[in-house]
Amino acid sequence: MPGDGELRDCRIVIVGASLAGLRAAETLREEGFTGSLTMVGDEPHPPYDRPPLSKQVLLGRVSAKDTGLPQRREVDARWKLGVRATGVDPVKKRVLLADGEELPYDRLLIATGTRARPWPNPAENALDGVFTLRTSDEAGRLAERLDAGPRRVLVIGAGFTGSEIASACRERGLEVTVAERGPAPLVGALGGAFGALAAKLQLAHGVDLRCGVTVTALEGTDRLTGATLSDGSRIDADIAVVALGAVRNTEWLADSGLAAGPLGVTCDAGCRAFSMYGIVTDDVFVAGDVARFPHPLFEYQMLSLDHWGNAVAQAEVAAHNMVSPGPSRRPHLAVPVFWSSQFGLNIKSVGVPTFSDQVVIAQGSLKEARLVAVYGYRGRVTAAVSVNRTKWLSYYQNLIETAAPFPPGPGAADRPGTAVPVSSDVLDPKGLSHGPTVALTGYLPDRRLILVRHAD
Repeated sequence: MPGDGELRDCRIVIVGASLAGLRAAETLREEGFTGSLTMVGDEPHPPYDRPPLSKQVLLGRVSAKDTGLPQRREVDARWKLGVRATGVDPVKKRVLLADGEELPYDRLLIATGTRARPWPNPAENALDGVFTLRTSDEAGRLAERLDAGPRRVLVIGAGFTGSEIASACRERGLEVTVAERGPAPLVGALGGAFGALAAKLQLAHGVDLRCGVTVTALEGTDRLTGATLSDGSRIDADIAVVALGAVRNTEWLADSGLAAGPLGVTCDAGCRAFSMYGIVTDDVFVAGDVARFPHPLFEYQMLSLDHWGNAVAQAEVAAHNMVSPGPSRRPHLAVPVFWSSQFGLNIKSVGVPTFSDQVVIAQGSLKEARLVAVYGYRGRVTAAVSVNRTKWLSYYQNLIETAAPFPPGPGAADRPGTAVPVSSDVLDPKGLSHGPTVALTGYLPDRRLILVRHAD
């Protein structure tokens, strides 16, 4: 086993030069790491912030070029930007790059995140006017087209990204149609019980909301002219934004021997990656959106999170553990937190709303669109979602962390004992156009636990 001094003066390679990669690099230097540090990123840009892309950038308030992440400190690293990693040789401990270079490592951090899921028909996806939104380049191009004043924008998928895009378009005064296979917007993240509010909100802001349908074809020769839906209707549109969720960037690890597949790279609570045989490694770590990890607060379900806060917290834990001996390592046990701004509302969530069987409105009301909804599973609190009432979430986070009983008692509700819990209506993600913000990769709470063997 290498000593503490050796760990702090070794060779570390971080693949993924976005939020998780940058924060991990900063933490390594803060922890006294003095060795060689190499950052690899497939985009040519320095690390930038993604949440503003579907908000301020699309509204024209901020240029896509001005979303760079501030560095908390100098990381003193060699940057390999615009170069894709193509594989890992775990025997020789080398990262293989598309330009032919091989980077030796003593510790490797995988922080390759996700990419937008493209439209499945390649020919239709290539039409001028068809967009996805994940990178700053994509946001910049889409903002330019919105500046030109299209007749109508079609948004395919009503998750958080799709809903934020629709909100930005309506704020610009553009006509918008949202098509969603599921029964309502946001149900993949917040459950079906929250969908009625989300649908009402979009309709009140003039969105042409089509739920329970799919887009069967995008039309046009070279440029997009419209789309046909599964109910037989047709929509004229100059722009279609495909918001069908994310794809985790794990394909480059196919021959690495790691437990990597469509659900992410599996790791333990200390961010150490597992091999494909379920053996934990001690030189490969994972952080950010690409990670798949167990959480004791949610019955050790394997979680995959598309969260800004999780990427930061997990990167800091991974970096600490990479240069610390076993007894000094710590687990990543942060409670998931995410937020969204759309149609004049500030929506913030703590915990895992889809890990629930019931939900109750503890404060406020749906009518006034100012509320806190608390979720429970088998008699304990597992999540809370606030709408324009953020200041209470720290209180509910404590209830989650202490496995407080559900429904919440006095002190946690405006009218304790009067609000009646209802089913949270957790839906199978396969029936939705948008993916869940928190992916529970074991089983749904209302299903019996079964063993599923995956080919990956």
